[in-house]
Amino acid sequence: MRVQTVAILSPGDMGHGVGRVLKEHGCEIITYVKDRSIRTRRLAKKSGFKIIDNLEQLVGQADLILSIIVPSEAITLAYRVSSALKRSGKTIHYADCNAVSPETSRKVGSIIHGVGSNYIDGSIIGGVPKQKSMPRFYVSGPDVSPMEQLNGKGIIVKSLGPEIGKASGIKMCYAGMTKGTSALHIAVLAAAARMDLTGAFLDELGFSQEGILTQMQSAIPSLPSKTLRWVGEMEEIAATYERLGLTAHFHQGSARIYSLLGQTSLADERAETIDRGRTLNQTIETFLGQI
Repeated sequence: MRVQTVAILSPGDMGHGVGRVLKEHGCEIITYVKDRSIRTRRLAKKSGFKIIDNLEQLVGQADLILSIIVPSEAITLAYRVSSALKRSGKTIHYADCNAVSPETSRKVGSIIHGVGSNYIDGSIIGGVPKQKSMPRFYVSGPDVSPMEQLNGKGIIVKSLGPEIGKASGIKMCYAGMTKGTSALHIAVLAAAARMDLTGAFLDELGFSQEGILTQMQSAIPSLPSKTLRWVGEMEEIAATYERLGLTAHFHQGSARIYSLLGQTSLADERAETIDRGRTLNQTIETFLGQI
């Protein structure tokens, strides 16, 4: 089946960016935003998405649904879509592209398979699509051909074979490293500040770990706007590692750091309102002053 109409649920920062580049490459993009924020609705409208009034109409029109939401909503959305599919009598291709554990992905898959539709385990590595930067969509499952049709249309699609859990698993490894490291960076900087050692610590990093210091200075000031989305992701990673016989504590701690950061005024920022002039030290000072 040729994929022409793609439904994006939901058109937030990543979702609207993915939908925009797919639209630029000839796909029709539809979405349902009745229960989403005003900002998300604006992003969908700005990107030229066709807004559908209800989920029954959406599943009736879509060839493929891309679930791109926060991890905590993945199962709920799958149930809502499955109910709409039951009422409509249609089957569809459904790709969960969220930062969830393989176990959660298999649960979503069972919901979608339960109404006779094709489930694709997916994950996204990389940022919002830009002219010279395409995110990688890893996919796995018995039939990933609908996603493979999107390869090169502003995104890169890579298949990891027929097993559900492979695509979500690679995200658990990758984000466990990258976002887990960012949480560690915040924690050690906060600890240094609490012990009045910031200057000495940063001097030592500049001498012996210059690359890490540069990464901290570049990434951490703009990170707070993402932290509340990352709490659930760290929890999914922790659960994955525990099921593998490893420790969950690394990423339970990361979830706690992001939860604390999410309690500050910095977390109210969005991509378009981030204070680009805020320094690393100012970010950590604000963090410590509000927790």
